[in-house]
Amino acid sequence: MKALSIVASAATALIFAQCGPEAEPAPDFSSVSRVDSGVAASVMLTAYSTTLRANGEDWTRLRIAVTDSTGHEITSAEDSVRIYVTGDGTITALDGTRPAMLTDTADAPYTPVKLVNGVATLAFKAGTTPDRVEVEARSGALPAGSHQIHTIPADVELMKPTPEQLSATTKSIDRMIGADISFLPQIESGTGRFSPRQGRFIEDGQETDAIELLRNHGFNYIRLRIFVNPENPEGYSPEQGFCDLDHTLAMARRVKAAGMGLLLDFHYSDYWADPQQQNKPLAWAELDYDGLRDAVREYTTAVLTALQNQGTLPDMVQIGNEINHGLLWPDGHIGNLDNLAGLLQAGVEGAEAVDPEMPVMMHIALGGQNDEARFWLDNMIARGVKFDIIGVSYYPRWHGTLEDLYANLHDLTDRYAKPINVVEYSNYKREVADIVFGLPDDMGKGTAIWEPLGWRSGLFDREGNVTELIEVYDGLNARYIQESS
Repeated sequence: MKALSIVASAATALIFAQCGPEAEPAPDFSSVSRVDSGVAASVMLTAYSTTLRANGEDWTRLRIAVTDSTGHEITSAEDSVRIYVTGDGTITALDGTRPAMLTDTADAPYTPVKLVNGVATLAFKAGTTPDRVEVEARSGALPAGSHQIHTIPADVELMKPTPEQLSATTKSIDRMIGADISFLPQIESGTGRFSPRQGRFIEDGQETDAIELLRNHGFNYIRLRIFVNPENPEGYSPEQGFCDLDHTLAMARRVKAAGMGLLLDFHYSDYWADPQQQNKPLAWAELDYDGLRDAVREYTTAVLTALQNQGTLPDMVQIGNEINHGLLWPDGHIGNLDNLAGLLQAGVEGAEAVDPEMPVMMHIALGGQNDEARFWLDNMIARGVKFDIIGVSYYPRWHGTLEDLYANLHDLTDRYAKPINVVEYSNYKREVADIVFGLPDDMGKGTAIWEPLGWRSGLFDREGNVTELIEVYDGLNARYIQESS
């Protein structure tokens, strides 16, 4: 077998070829993201690309670590970890050699690896059959780290944008200290998960409206997700229909009344849409590809028109949620790049029909995964998808280290001339904002913390009392919003 370092020069160069000046090294974030010792609480697995060609050669690096209960990597850990693969693909060392495999008590094969100074690095190599491959890193009874790697047809046409397609964004885009609080109506009804008791939010002993409380502590934007028909039996909110159009209209009125900006996140599904699931809404289940394009365009226009009619048009719109594996499967799966591009462009057209000056975001998970981010952006831009800002998610358990996030965002802004927003995150609140707003030429446009109203965010306790941690956002607003205005 050839060493993967040699394979990479032939296979990876085609998909993830690097160009331009060498990036400056990322700062060392060890002081905030790592600890010398501690009690392991979970396994962290990062796959630096979760889209590969099924050609028997394409590969990606895997990084394994263990974290304590606060999410910090434990640098002294020497845990033994088992890597399980379900699907067409194999685990190798970085030099291409195959480590010895063992079987567990259930006769399931796995690759053993031992952490050294808290980290292990391996490779996953794609097989020859397009597949959705589950890769899982297990260590004893700890919650496992896992990724779903999508291998796509080997003969897929890979495209690169022309210089003309890499034109700079000209629309005005606000700086954002944002929060996705789509759970708020459920919290207030007493049915939200990880919610404060009675769905109340309290500061200095006084019950306070959640949106006003966030605004008073530096937040200037709210992000809301919307599903097509979440009230369906298999939908996000059977019967109650939370996050449908009516709930979104009501929330938009509250957001605008508080004087805050609004980012609307279209999921184009009745249920959660993310890299592991991008299912068609029930109402569109029997549509062919052309019908899906029409439905995406018309639905996008209809939702935005309803918001416009009540005076609450979003300040920015997101065409899909974490769509690095596509949307509206199977038609818009990442394995069919032309179809995916057509569906996304239909969403863009639907938004432009209501307000051509509204900034449009494309949201891929991939906070620290530069290889896959380049692959996705190259192929969508080259296929004519128009958008104004790149959105990424950053959860360290899947998306790499703070150093990975820093390096990725710097490379993407330099390469694509598009501003960036970390539109989902939770850990490292100050550091994520500092990385984004520290991008050169004002290309970092902000962040949106995911669901901070639940007690797991650390901004509130289980009784709904605000904690001192929220003061981070007062400081971020003063530094990055007020000073820039």
